[in-house]
Amino acid sequence: MEESRSRIKITNRIWIDESDLEENFIRSAGPGGQNVNKVSTAVQLRFYAVRAGLPDDVLARLISLAGQRATKDGEVLIEANRFRTQERNRQDARERMVALISKAAEPPPPPRRKTRPTKGSIERRLKEKSGRSGVKKMRGKVQGD
Repeated sequence: MEESRSRIKITNRIWIDESDLEENFIRSAGPGGQNVNKVSTAVQLRFYAVRAGLPDDVLARLISLAGQRATKDGEVLIEANRFRTQERNRQDARERMVALISKAAEPPPPPRRKTRPTKGSIERRLKEKSGRSGVKKMRGKVQGD
């Protein structure tokens, strides 16, 4: 039972250990009155992705998806301050981290193959163009006999 609490399931094949996560509680900015100045409700969640033992392809996609939230050392930093309570911000940060890792775990889509238009579609397009051209030519001034 203790093991299930110390690990977080991302996908069927990827689990992360809670020891690879570090949480710091900081003061939240924005509205909230005097409570904001005295209570540290915002959460800074740091995920040590390099030492978490993620597969190389997932790790590379995670670092690229994280963008500026990733450090040079391979850590991913997520700040959560949407909610007024520390526990809800903590839960939000973890949910966002799990969502980011699970998105990185998805294999990339296959590259797009360029296709050429069929001969019939080219002919239909040219026929429609010439028909439209004829309609527009008929809109001109009437020539007198």
